Amino acid sequence: MFHKKEIVAMLLAGGQGSRLYALTNRIAKPAVPFGAKYRIIDFPLSNCINSNIDTVGVLTQYQPLILNDYIGNGQPWDLDRAFGGVHILPPYQGKTKTDWYRGTANAIFQNIAFIKRYNPEYVLILSGDHIYKMDYEKMLAFHKQKKADITIAVIDVPIKEASRFGIMNTDQDNRIFEFEEKPAKPKSTNASMGIYIFSTQVLFDYLEIDENDSKSQNDFGKNIIPRMLADGKRLFAYNFNGYWKDVGTIDSLWEANMDLLGEKPRFDLFDPNWKIYARNDPFPPQYIMEGAVITNSLITVGCHIEGTVINSLLSHNVKVGKGAIVMDSVIFADTSIEEGASVQYSIVDERVSLKSHCHVGSSKGQQGKITVISSDVIVDQGMVVQAGEMIEKDVKR
Repeated sequence: MFHKKEIVAMLLAGGQGSRLYALTNRIAKPAVPFGAKYRIIDFPLSNCINSNIDTVGVLTQYQPLILNDYIGNGQPWDLDRAFGGVHILPPYQGKTKTDWYRGTANAIFQNIAFIKRYNPEYVLILSGDHIYKMDYEKMLAFHKQKKADITIAVIDVPIKEASRFGIMNTDQDNRIFEFEEKPAKPKSTNASMGIYIFSTQVLFDYLEIDENDSKSQNDFGKNIIPRMLADGKRLFAYNFNGYWKDVGTIDSLWEANMDLLGEKPRFDLFDPNWKIYARNDPFPPQYIMEGAVITNSLITVGCHIEGTVINSLLSHNVKVGKGAIVMDSVIFADTSIEEGASVQYSIVDERVSLKSHCHVGSSKGQQGKITVISSDVIVDQGMVVQAGEMIEKDVKR
């Protein structure tokens, strides 16, 4: 018989990330690079270990190969444990049928056996596509104090944006009395962050009911939470006041990267009290040539810079040639920007080759549309890629 864990985290990382278009053609959204040296999934995994949660199930589905390789045995996040640690949980063939995860609730339902191995009192459910730092221990303490059946993390959003979210209407004690999914006329600005703590048996009971409902979409927001409310269960909202960004779109991914820049960045990667851990292979140091110009940028190991980099983030092994300009852009690993080329207001995926004197995107003020270049694309010498274009094939003369 296994020992007992007080809490187990279940990290939903199976999403296709269709709104990231070319960036998720070959990889799952949580594996998309972020902040020059990280991937999106580093943030919830780091939050778990910083919150003393050492048992995490990662539920994968769409294009899981890179994500699985990246997580490995969990060692970079101190999640390589003999009892607990991180576990990849893909859909699998059961005795009677094979089933893809049909929704967030069904994904957890299919992995009840994993949760039961650790006999936890509580289950934390997380999304794999948010950038934030959060102490889940504080949320758990709140859940216990309120004797809640479920606690839902909420963040205060501007009223004009509230209709994009699931909104939790609460009383003075933070008890939720009404849940509105993307309401046209929101009554409050308590937006659900998609972070839940359940008392375990309540979770199992409601997953079972949901699974037996043929009309259900098997979704926490659309089905489980409304049903619990209707049954008079104890639902509480936990207020989170820090930085939080859903990076599910090209615009939000670009914005979140830019939030790392500046003397006082909106999101601080360098907080010694809350480290963000990542798997990083050994690379040589970055090399900045004499005459190179770098302004307000994050440049990581292995980069070779001869040109100009302004207000941008460069992942490992990026090369910027003489006279080349990178401005207001996010460049993923192993990309080469040759002599005289320019990249503006763009996200450029891994292993892209931008040949000499080609031009990608245009200045932020000019068009207001982010240009995206997919992985392994070659843009030939002197070619022009217009603002807002989504390039998935080589651009040839």
